[in-house]
Amino acid sequence: MNGNRNNVYLAIALSALVIFAWQYFVVAPQMKATQARQAVLAHQVKKQPATPDAAPGTVPGMAGTTTHMAREAALKAGGERVAIDSPLLDGSIALKGAKLDDLRLKKYRETTDPKSPEIVLLAPKSTAYPYYAEFGWIGQNVPTDQTVWTQAGSGALSPGHPVTLSWDNGQGLTFTRVISVDAQYMFSVADNVANKSAQAQTLYPFAYVAREGVPKEQTSWVLHQGFVGVADGSEVDANYTDFKDEGTPPKSFSSTGGWVGVTDKYWMAAVIPPQGETYNGAYLGSTLSGDTKAYQANYRLGARIIAAGAQAQVTHRLFAGAKVVDILRAYEKSEGIARFDNAVDWGWFWFLTQPLFWLLDIFSHFIGNFGIAILMLTVVVKLLFFPLANASFKSMSRMKKVQPQMEEIKKAHKEDPQRQQQEMMALYKREKVNPLTGCLPMLIQIPVFFSLYKVLYVTIEMRQAPFYGWIHDLSAPDPTSILNLFGLLPYHIPAFIPAYLSIGIWPILMGITQFVQTKLNPAPSDPVQAKMFTFMPLIFTFMFATFPAGLVIYYTWNNLLSVSQQYFIMRREGVEVHLFENLKFNKAKAK
Repeated sequence: MNGNRNNVYLAIALSALVIFAWQYFVVAPQMKATQARQAVLAHQVKKQPATPDAAPGTVPGMAGTTTHMAREAALKAGGERVAIDSPLLDGSIALKGAKLDDLRLKKYRETTDPKSPEIVLLAPKSTAYPYYAEFGWIGQNVPTDQTVWTQAGSGALSPGHPVTLSWDNGQGLTFTRVISVDAQYMFSVADNVANKSAQAQTLYPFAYVAREGVPKEQTSWVLHQGFVGVADGSEVDANYTDFKDEGTPPKSFSSTGGWVGVTDKYWMAAVIPPQGETYNGAYLGSTLSGDTKAYQANYRLGARIIAAGAQAQVTHRLFAGAKVVDILRAYEKSEGIARFDNAVDWGWFWFLTQPLFWLLDIFSHFIGNFGIAILMLTVVVKLLFFPLANASFKSMSRMKKVQPQMEEIKKAHKEDPQRQQQEMMALYKREKVNPLTGCLPMLIQIPVFFSLYKVLYVTIEMRQAPFYGWIHDLSAPDPTSILNLFGLLPYHIPAFIPAYLSIGIWPILMGITQFVQTKLNPAPSDPVQAKMFTFMPLIFTFMFATFPAGLVIYYTWNNLLSVSQQYFIMRREGVEVHLFENLKFNKAKAK
């Protein structure tokens, strides 16, 4: 009886794990996404003046607007602009404030339709979701976000063609800003101040990324969105919710080298100081109006004391684009930016997610399809755990082989549970059977499963990556639905139908393969436990309907490989395997 009780406890623990994962992977993100879509945003913020004796890390504050307008209207209302045109980016720089607040990603679209709008990353303050980067100086008579700069010459900003802006404060200081962009996502902002006055001037360079409101896809424990950066070689981050209470002090830090920014699931804007220089950084949030908040990730460099007739220079950088791992790591290496690939949320199992992504990336470059790469990765994982799985399946085969003897022991000692347990243990020892060994492959798969889920969920390489047939995005659920017979019936599934009820083809295939594997396993001796395990494939089918298609494909293929391996071992161990008979419910027992 103790063995049965242990099995029940194990089944309860696994069921609890399933419910826990369901709540956090599916229910919580869906509720938050619904709340975000229903939120009505209003923006109002007061200008916070900067002073030359500001506290370490303090930079000019965020400014919002009381009215919102369409993006194109806001761009026109903001005054003259300099176009940005690079292989991966398009947008413009506002001469008013010389800030980057208009940026779109050429390579990425909102949907899989190539004609859908480009992803908008940065947006002006007067739009619904302002998101922008500013650079400047803290001091007296310095340019502000209202200063109108003058462009030297004409033409768009593009790789190899920088833009030069200037402004004279009329009191002896001339500010020059040269903005350049590479062929990917890195901007360089070189600021120069020439002091033509008769007195020395003290200025502090600063840079920040700011946004108003939170993204529609809000933060959950599965994914970090919000502040991210590196200080003194260690990651420094914060969530939007850390600043939900008004008056929450900034999260301040100092470092030599590093970076600070604001990250979404796939995109990021981050300002990067000179890597050999010490800076004071901070994350902060302030209430604009109602529940809407403004957030800022900033840094301030040390003082520049500019003697009369002298100049001071500083070069900032801005990463604004997609978090492509190869690009992030290339910048980390070429520009010396510490741990820049930490912009990708690798999660708690980073020691698994990073190798899994590395293998997927290699396979996809070799094959040209991330779906096939997932199948290849599954084979690699199976090979790594092959010896352990082999031992487990051997034990399960022996367990299935001795089931008739177990039934005889139960009948013979039906009235004596203690004697029944003793005989069972003796049988296990004699036949070298361990009832718990069969659970090892399942337990080992759990961290791999979650790690692969993380890779599929957070890496942009998986976004809108197609497989074959109807799967056009491996990071999204299977788009087919049993409710319209997978597209055979001429109507679309209403949006109010929960995703877990609109089951696609791949989740059904996964459920079938799991059901087959369940029938190959030894039947639990406890009737309640047996029913529980019988219905688990059905429960998983509903759950997996909401999971990324790539993960469902992985699990289905993994089940097929496991069934093949288990079938071969059972035959080799002399166990009679009648698969189709095993798939039929025993009506006699049911009665």
